[in-house]
Amino acid sequence: MKYLIGIDIGTSATKTVMFDEKFSVICSSSQEYPMYQPQNGWAEQNPQDWRDAVLNTIKNVVSKSGVNAEDIAGIGLSGQMHGLVMLDENGEVLRPSIIWCDQRTSKQCEEITEKIGAERLIEITANPALTGFTASKILWVRENEPEIYAKCNHILLPKDYIRYVLTGEFATEVSDASGMQLMDIPNRCWSDEVLEKLDIDKALLPKMYESPEVTGTITKETAEMTGLSENTVVVGGAGDNAAAAVGTGVVKEGRAFTTIGTSGVVFAHTDKVSIDPKGRVHTFCCAVPGCWHIMGVTQAAGLSLKWFRDNFCGDFMEKAEKEGVDPYYLMDKAAEQIPVGSNRLIYLPYLMGERTPHLDPDCRGVFFGLSAIHTKADMIRAVMEGVAYSLKNCNDILNEMGTTVDEMMACGGGGTSTLWRHMLADLYGCDVKTVSSKEGPALGVAILASVGAGIYGSVESACDTAIKIDKTCAPDKDNEEAYKKFYAVYNSLYGHLKDDFKALTK
Repeated sequence: MKYLIGIDIGTSATKTVMFDEKFSVICSSSQEYPMYQPQNGWAEQNPQDWRDAVLNTIKNVVSKSGVNAEDIAGIGLSGQMHGLVMLDENGEVLRPSIIWCDQRTSKQCEEITEKIGAERLIEITANPALTGFTASKILWVRENEPEIYAKCNHILLPKDYIRYVLTGEFATEVSDASGMQLMDIPNRCWSDEVLEKLDIDKALLPKMYESPEVTGTITKETAEMTGLSENTVVVGGAGDNAAAAVGTGVVKEGRAFTTIGTSGVVFAHTDKVSIDPKGRVHTFCCAVPGCWHIMGVTQAAGLSLKWFRDNFCGDFMEKAEKEGVDPYYLMDKAAEQIPVGSNRLIYLPYLMGERTPHLDPDCRGVFFGLSAIHTKADMIRAVMEGVAYSLKNCNDILNEMGTTVDEMMACGGGGTSTLWRHMLADLYGCDVKTVSSKEGPALGVAILASVGAGIYGSVESACDTAIKIDKTCAPDKDNEEAYKKFYAVYNSLYGHLKDDFKALTK
């Protein structure tokens, strides 16, 4: 029996999972780390925190499993996308990573658009210039920290920094690199035109692979620290959403998923390049070689509920600890008692600006309709509904682009909530399903590793073995009709508040 390891380097924690070759979980380990916000709208993390978490969790699963190191055939890496990791000539980290939800680069996005042209930028990179993407972060460091930029020899994404730690190789793969805004998406390679116009040296960028391809093997030093074998291969892996797609079986035309993690995503697989000329949703290369995906993103999905929990739900957290349950379980139960529409309370989930459908770093979170009748339970439900409305915005655009979705999967921490899945089913008007495995991106990259290690011949055939449907939530017709009215109000609010958001920022 051969074994596989999937590592998911997330925003709040790293989770490392060992699977057997039939994708049954052997054991797992996770380790949390902080996010830093030195200024309003900024978001950074320390890459050394990711490194320590990865090395510790690998060591834990290898020792707990009792598996012979030589039987661990492959490792796949998943990670938060867009983060900028800068290394010097010795491979040392030069500054904290500016991560995906950072909003400081509005000026640099304007510069990118001006230098390349709005339409041409979308033609090449399949996306407008966005504050969350890596290219604008590179320009920000060059303009604001020139002494750091002068020392930079390597630019990597978060999971690709971990690849360097594990293998000593500077490499990336097409799905994660798609979110850097430096790539020719239709042709699956770095864009010489974009790099030249932005004056970024191509030598700073890593070699690019397809997601299941082998990018290196474990170094002697890492093997000694973790208990791994130097013969274990590390494949390209995937950005977190592309990895989640593989981990939920969204690897064929007509399949899609919604994930509610820190951010929220609606993601559809496509066998051909399809680009929204308005730039409202993102087209990236996906983890299946020769294929792409379209995705809409809401910046603060699970983050909205976590923010509300951490600041206002101390009573739920205290009760949960006494009862030995998750605070979110108790919050779900409270929200279930509130009717559709949260007693006419609507929440806009713009805590970190927004990407889809509003490309606006200045918009912020709002409770609209708050009155003296509202309770904490109303607010919890309103937060969940607001996130669901935002995800429906994403799905509406995919439908508008002609993407036909036959089945919608749900994943991420929020996807475990039956209430949230029912909201999505009612708003989408279709069944929302979950898979038996709860490992999401970690399973996805283990599947990719199984292909790279030669255990399976293709991503699709590996998914046929790995993916099994668990639960299905069907839409409720009465709820569908009720939600249409609240969704209409939700959609009108951004237009009314757009100028006020900008005034507040100033």
